[in-house]
Amino acid sequence: MMRDLLAIKKNSVPQFQLLKRKAIIVISSEVEKSLNLSIGIVQRFLHFTAFQSKRRFYFRIIGILILLFCLLKTNAQDKALVNTSKSKYAKLHSVNMSDVTWTKGFWADRFRVATETMVPNMWAIYNDPKISHAFKNFEIAAGLDTGSHAGPSFHDGDYYKTLEAVASLYASTKNPKLNEMMDKAIVVIGKSQREDGYIYTKTMIEQRKTGSKNQFQDRLSFESYNIGHLMTAGCIHYRATGKTTLLNIAKKATDYLYNFYKSASPTLARNAICPSHYMGVVEMYRTTNDPRYLELAQHLIAIKGKIDDGTDDNQDRIPFLKQTKAMGHAVRANYLYAGVADLYAETGKDSLLNTLNLMWDDVNQHKMYITGGCGSLYDGTSPDGTSYNPADVQKIHQAFGRDFQLPNFTAHNETCANIGNVLWNWRMLQITGDAKYADVMELALHNSVLSGISLDGKNFLYTNPLAQSDDLPFKQRWSKDRVPYIGLSNCCPPNVVRTIAEVSDYAYSVSDKGLWFNLYGGNNLTTKLADGSKISLSEETNYPWDGKIKIAVKEIGNKPYSLFLRIPAWTQHAQISINGKPENIKVVSGTYAEINRVWKKGDVIELNLPMDATLIEANPLVEENRNQIAVKRGPIVYCLESTDLPGKSIFNAFVPTSTKFEAKPISIDGAEMMSLVGNAKVVEPNSWKNVLYRPVNTNNMETEIKLVPYFAWGNRGHSEMSVWLPVSK
Repeated sequence: MMRDLLAIKKNSVPQFQLLKRKAIIVISSEVEKSLNLSIGIVQRFLHFTAFQSKRRFYFRIIGILILLFCLLKTNAQDKALVNTSKSKYAKLHSVNMSDVTWTKGFWADRFRVATETMVPNMWAIYNDPKISHAFKNFEIAAGLDTGSHAGPSFHDGDYYKTLEAVASLYASTKNPKLNEMMDKAIVVIGKSQREDGYIYTKTMIEQRKTGSKNQFQDRLSFESYNIGHLMTAGCIHYRATGKTTLLNIAKKATDYLYNFYKSASPTLARNAICPSHYMGVVEMYRTTNDPRYLELAQHLIAIKGKIDDGTDDNQDRIPFLKQTKAMGHAVRANYLYAGVADLYAETGKDSLLNTLNLMWDDVNQHKMYITGGCGSLYDGTSPDGTSYNPADVQKIHQAFGRDFQLPNFTAHNETCANIGNVLWNWRMLQITGDAKYADVMELALHNSVLSGISLDGKNFLYTNPLAQSDDLPFKQRWSKDRVPYIGLSNCCPPNVVRTIAEVSDYAYSVSDKGLWFNLYGGNNLTTKLADGSKISLSEETNYPWDGKIKIAVKEIGNKPYSLFLRIPAWTQHAQISINGKPENIKVVSGTYAEINRVWKKGDVIELNLPMDATLIEANPLVEENRNQIAVKRGPIVYCLESTDLPGKSIFNAFVPTSTKFEAKPISIDGAEMMSLVGNAKVVEPNSWKNVLYRPVNTNNMETEIKLVPYFAWGNRGHSEMSVWLPVSK
């Protein structure tokens, strides 16, 4: 229909008269989606007023269709999770959310659990007032029910994350029931919003009772955080469904923030905990093309730290551009860095990227766990005792420690912080095309993110320690057993659920040169390259348990394109063959291997990434890990669990450096994976009760030990666990 309409010339108006008015407006669904956002632009461009004649009407329709057709042509990938299709300073661009389908293997299995259990379970939790009260808060704020606000102040944000998970799942499955669920919820959310765009159930419920309009008065307010997740959910929902219902709510809220920050003092403006809205505002700019939103994002960074009483807990003691070390609350830090990376992708300001590079180097060289986890301390101090005046030293919770301060038993590693590490590194990868960011993203996803949720998708961890012992003489703040609902702070469960539902969106990127392979897993891809040409391929692999990856080209253009295969830093001597013949190119670990040629249907690329179990040691300045090793195979970090060493203490085991671990299949709670089996030594039992020091015990015995993936620990009942094990050389 669209092609027929565009083919009609000016002097062919009579042909138009043969078309019924109804037929004219029945355009493709893609145009309808774009029309929702573009009509304002079109009206200004065409001076769209009341039509004076049918002929004028027809020409206006042609103009609209031509404009929207051009918009669609130039935004082939505008339905991506992070839409960098127009970001001038992003080297890579995301593929659309529906372009990748998991088929078989690791991520296909996790996505199946997300589809069948994780997302439905999370939706049920957040819509059941007996558990979370989150949706009930919206109903009360909307005037549809009576009562008081219940739950943490960031409950709204938790609900938006859950809504985003449902939208992401819909993008992949097109299950109409998901659409219906979202539609009903969005109506209520919209009714809870104030006319000026402000939306925060805690305040709106209070306003209904007292009539007072107070907002952003609390330094520990999560209003902006909640709105940030509303922005992101609104963009994802629009891209997945084509509907603007949630996006319009987000636009009103973003407009409110824009007007608020224009007049707010730095002190009042700082009343915004956890900057999810930095990412959200930039994504709103990308979705709507409203320049005010980019202006707002720049303003948010500019005012960061421009107060006299800032804290590292809120990332505003030091202005961002003056920061040289990663410190303070790890979730808020990683979210801040991700938002700044988004802003750089739009503005290209070198000062932003320079500071981001400093933060990344500091985290990766001094502060990140071997699992990709971030935030080593339950509670810390900042700026780390550099002042003799106690008033200058701040208590920081869920914090980055000092350099090399990486405890194991008491590691915090909040699941949200680890997800923030993924969000940040994904954006750094899009900006630069540097494989080191994909390596970190892969590391965190496979280890410290997945550890935050049980294999059946129903139970969750808030913190992710690297060791757990029942002999610790104190109780820590958060459970070391996964639980169905974290009553005090359930922010992590919906975050990890949406992340797993969205992993396929990280698998590939496109650039002017071709297609980039970021994450490996069995999947089918159908997308468009930067020049608009279609590419379709399939990938078969048992990654991350096997390093053999087979890629079959199903459809591609007839000119040369590059395929960029990521060669992870953990592998050595990777090999590539095409149609059974070795490819004579230089393959370097920790980079992307570029293969440029005219591809044809039926071409088969085989990538072999040698995957040996490797003993890893830490920098000797990491005090707790001196004379200990961890074991990695591929991107997977392993641990010793008491379940696999019955009758013995895992803390009495030590590993000779000569040990060769063999990968053997194992099933844990229905999930297939690889264990590592090898020989170790175990010190004979000797009680440490009421003993702090004693002479070395040299009595030991050799035994076989089995290591399991760190992300899978605790899925076979309560257990003790350790990633780091003593070593004998």
